[in-house]
Parts: sequence; C-alpha cells; structure tokens
Amino acid sequence: MSEAETPPLLSVEGLSVAFRSREGETAAVDSIGFTIRRGETVALVGESGSGKSVTALAILRLLDGAARQSGKILFQGRDLMSLPERQMRDVRGADITMVFQEPMTSLNPLHTIERQIGEVLGLHRGLSGKAARKRILELLELVGLRDAERRMGAYPHELSGGQRQRVMIAMALACEPDLLVADEPTTALDVTVQAQILALLADLQKRLGMALLFITHDLGIVERIADRVCVMLKGKIVEAGETRSVFANPQHDYTRRLIASEPKGRANPVPADAPPLVEAGPLKVWFPLKSGAFRRVTGYVKAVDGVSLKVRSGETVGVVGESGSGKTTLGLALLRLTASEGPIVFLGKPIDGLTVAQMRPLRRDMQVVFQDPYGSLSPRMSVADIVAEGLIVQGAARSRAEHRAVVSKALTDVGLDPAAMDRYPHEFSGGQRQRIAIARAMVLNPRFVVLDEPTSALDRSVQAQIVTLLRDLQSARGLAYLFISHDLKVVRALANYVVVMQNGRVVEEGPAETIFSDPQTPYTRALFKAAFALDSDVAAELEPA
Repeated sequence: MSEAETPPLLSVEGLSVAFRSREGETAAVDSIGFTIRRGETVALVGESGSGKSVTALAILRLLDGAARQSGKILFQGRDLMSLPERQMRDVRGADITMVFQEPMTSLNPLHTIERQIGEVLGLHRGLSGKAARKRILELLELVGLRDAERRMGAYPHELSGGQRQRVMIAMALACEPDLLVADEPTTALDVTVQAQILALLADLQKRLGMALLFITHDLGIVERIADRVCVMLKGKIVEAGETRSVFANPQHDYTRRLIASEPKGRANPVPADAPPLVEAGPLKVWFPLKSGAFRRVTGYVKAVDGVSLKVRSGETVGVVGESGSGKTTLGLALLRLTASEGPIVFLGKPIDGLTVAQMRPLRRDMQVVFQDPYGSLSPRMSVADIVAEGLIVQGAARSRAEHRAVVSKALTDVGLDPAAMDRYPHEFSGGQRQRIAIARAMVLNPRFVVLDEPTSALDRSVQAQIVTLLRDLQSARGLAYLFISHDLKVVRALANYVVVMQNGRVVEEGPAETIFSDPQTPYTRALFKAAFALDSDVAAELEPA
C-alpha cells in the first residue's frame, strides 16, 4: 500500500467549536479539516485567537463545559468524539499526549518534578521505584535539563520558565506516544535549546514513527520542521499545503502578511546626558539546595553571581542568555521581588534595605510584565478589574467610571478591544493574555519596567506591533526598560545596550549594535548563530574570519 493509500493516523473532519456565554455563542473554530500521517509533522499557524490551541484541545476533548463541538476526530480509525470518557483517559497520555503552552499552570506546584513524571509512568506503564526513577532521569537528560539528577527533587517554582517547559516535554514523551500535540512547545526556550528540542523531536519521530501536530507562531521553526502547514484565521483554515510550497508561493493575502511580518527598526536613541534610573551591583542571589530527611543545605544554585547593571532614563537594556542563566532572577532582584545581596539604587536612593511597606510607594514607578501571563492573571477577576487593580491600590483613579476609562485606553494601546474588558482571562488566547499583562503594567505610567519575555507568547505580526508600542511609549514617557528575552530578533529591534548572561554571570556586554555585529565570546556567537540560523546575511557575519 502506497503512502497516499495508507489511512491517516489522525483525520479531523468538519470540526467546529463554539463557546456559550450569557451573550450567546462565539465561534472559535469553524468547520476545519486536516489529516496527519504517521511520522509526519503538520503545523498549525496563525495569529493568537485564530483557533489553533482550541483545535488542539478539541482533539483531546479537553475543552470545558462551556464549549460545544461538532464534527469528527478519527484517530487510528476510531472517532474520539464518540468515545466514553473512561476510554478517552486511556488515549490521553499514552497514545496522544500534549505539551501545553504555559507550563507553570500545567505542573502541580505541590509535587516534585520526579513525582509528576513518575505519575504518568505509573498510570500508563506500571513503572515505579528504581525503574521509574531511571526512566525519569533518561527523559530529563533527553530534553537537555542541566544537572537532571539534582533537579528531579525540585518543585516547579524552583525552575526557570524554559526548564519547566522541558519538564513538560519530558512528561509528554514518557510513554512514547503515536501523536504528540505540541502547543508552542519552544516558546519559553532559548534559541540553543530550541534547536536541541526540535532535533530531539525529529529523532523521536524517526525512531518511533511518532506524528507531530505543531502549533506555533514562529514561522522560522515551521519552515525548518513541518512537512505540511495549515494557516488559520478567525477559526478557519485559509490555506494549507506542503510547507515548502506555501512559503515559496503563498496564495492567501493573510499568509503573505504572516510570512512578511517581523519586528523591524532599531531602539530609540538615548541622550548622552540621560541620568541613571537604576544602578545595581555587584548583586548576588543564591538559592539553597536541600536534601535528606532533615532538608539540610547541600549546595547552592548561583542564579545571580556578582552582576552589576545600570539602566538610564529612556534606555532599553536587553538581557539575553539560555534559560536558567539568571535573567529573570536579576530582574526580580532589581524590583526587590526576590531576596538579594548587594546595593540597588533607584531614582538616586538606595532601596536594597527597604521593608515591604517602605517599597510600596515606589511600586507605581516600578512595574513588571511576567513571562507566564496566565499564571500572573487572576482567573477570578475580569480584565477590567485586573488592569485597574494597580490604580485602586495606588489611589490613582477615584471613581469606577474613571477606572474604566483609563482601562479602556490601556487596552486600546496594546491592541485589544475595550469592549472585552468584562471577560475573564480564560476567554482569551495566550497572546491576548500577554497583552493584558502589558496593559496592567503600563496603566500606572511607571518610570522603570522589567519586561520578562513580553513577546514570547505572541505571533510575529503582533510581536512587531508590541515592539512598536513599547518604543512609542518609551519615547513619549521617557520609560526605562529591562528587556529579558531569548528572542534575539526582538532584542535587536528594541535594545540600546545588551547584557549576555551565562550561569548567573555576565559574560559579555556593550552597545547593542556592537554586540550584534561583533560578538566576542564563543557563547554569544553560538547564541546568535542559533537565533539567526535562517538569516543568511547575519549568519555570514557571525562566521569566524
């Protein structure tokens, strides 16, 4: 039987999904269809809110009671839509697994990494004890988690965003599934680990005959790994075909816009006499490692180890490096949101010795956009209440009408419809939630903003809009940014100065143009080559002379 005659592993036929609410039904997916064969990679691409993640959840029947779905989802000839829930539980985790977009909300905060992966192996493979521990260690090493044996006893909050994502991938691969549904699986990963994970998935596909449904906004990844691509817009598939053909000759206007979208431009210039807004260092943040029945300290994770930093008014300092290099911890230390040792000066005054109460008046001028928007937005608050919370705490607006007017302007500034302000976070896509988080940070007109992967959950076209928005806000208000990211194309478009971190230390720093045009350390060169692998001009610049 030829490949064309072989029945597909998965066949989606006329799938529609609508969400019920008090106002009626909202269509999220509208009569879409596609197939996936064994060993094949099919990518779903499109802007946030286009229906990609809803499609993935519908395949596994993981949508909540507010969703109404119809159509057929045939897996190995069985219609998953008609399977009893008990049989679906056997399919999930063993035959079809999923890597979710936001690992912090998918991992249990009360259980260690070893226990959570071990639960999957116990339920679906009957492994326990030494056999399970051996397999868990193999999986963690397979996905490139550094110091895997010691990390097995860690809790999710003790890992970086990228490390948590690698744990999720290890958990999904534990039972060697026939189909892996990967919803933005490399979003939280730095560029070098992205390459490792993509190579790992390709190797597993070849070895296991595993199929991959890859959901992403990163068209560079799609071009490298996908056999076929389906482009989604407002719940419909507007174009589908072999990846090479679609990229070489896109037929739909929307596909052409997606392919052409990329953050452009350069950072706003900073006046030579711009005063320092934040000065710190040398800073030290060490986390104790504990083991044994009495949880004695056996060592330390040196998350930040002697880092000095200065951010001037109106300047963007980009902090780059692999996940676990200390980028996020540095940002939290500057905001006094994690304990640190060393001097921190804000607006000319030392703040490293201030109490929580003494810091509170300064919070209006110091804001943060966290990496995981779903974990940082209360699921029980409407968007209006989330964005207005800081206004209320700081007494910046008096009446409810004034709150709503300010919130409406903030949402408009980040490209969201103010009419949606009474909805809740779960009703938005990952990218839309990230924009809500940015609106919450900007609504108080701060002086200094730590942006921790603010564009990681956004598709390329929206990334470009957010970069332009951040530059405009900075120009109008004289904002200073600490921009933490593994997306070096975005850093290049926004940062005046770049700091490269590895294992808690600064290995290279300097003006952005100098760092990007002439990186000095092998580590920096490796980062840039991985980030610009598809940009032949930049790759040529980075080749040794």
